Amino acid sequence: MQPILNFFTHIWLAVVDMMANWSPSSRAKAARVVAWLFWHVVPKRRKVALTNLKLCFPDWSESKREQVAKQCFFRLARAALFYYARGGKVAHILAGMKYYGRQKVCRQMGEMLAHELLPTGFFEGVDYLLPVPLHPDRLRTRGYNQSSLLAEGISEQTGIPVCDGLLCRVRNNQTQTHKSVLERQENTVHLFHLVDDTRMLQGKHVMLVDDVLTTGATLGACADVLADIEGISISIVTLAWTK
Repeated sequence: MQPILNFFTHIWLAVVDMMANWSPSSRAKAARVVAWLFWHVVPKRRKVALTNLKLCFPDWSESKREQVAKQCFFRLARAALFYYARGGKVAHILAGMKYYGRQKVCRQMGEMLAHELLPTGFFEGVDYLLPVPLHPDRLRTRGYNQSSLLAEGISEQTGIPVCDGLLCRVRNNQTQTHKSVLERQENTVHLFHLVDDTRMLQGKHVMLVDDVLTTGATLGACADVLADIEGISISIVTLAWTK
């Protein structure tokens, strides 16, 4: 692994001089490539990604390098059971789960998801399941959070405890269904914050649970908040994914 690390480091050091005349936005894009590369290729990813960002971007502050690196970290481990297509069977299942009170189906889908992924070792080392929260107003209207019920179903099969209540949704933002990728990103800025004492998550591996992954904007907003916790590792699991 060390020769691979040295190879990529030398490649990036060779183009640092070229980056000197790049625009800030171009350098930011290049920085994300650096963080993504070292996160996916080498062990001890957080330390290595930050070290190489420092080598390639010595004029950046430590906080800026940290921010750019952690934006890429949550993509390490993610899985979904179904592909979502509008008008398909999975779409009908998800609609029933979210809008028609099918709470039992939510738990059953969580159990099915866990049953399928357990043999792959996907849940190994996970300390807590964190369902993506609804805004309190929407929770009162719907009466339940489908992601929490999914997490309960996963917990039944895996024994991993559900940690609900540490993440809070601070805005009752509009639905993402008909929004573009850019609009989804803008819609999730400062959408979540942490409540209560988060020391229990320090050094832990947490898995975010949601019903469907589209662009990753909502899950990314959750991960950005959680990434401020010291030593945390973040994975993602959803029932379905779509383009």
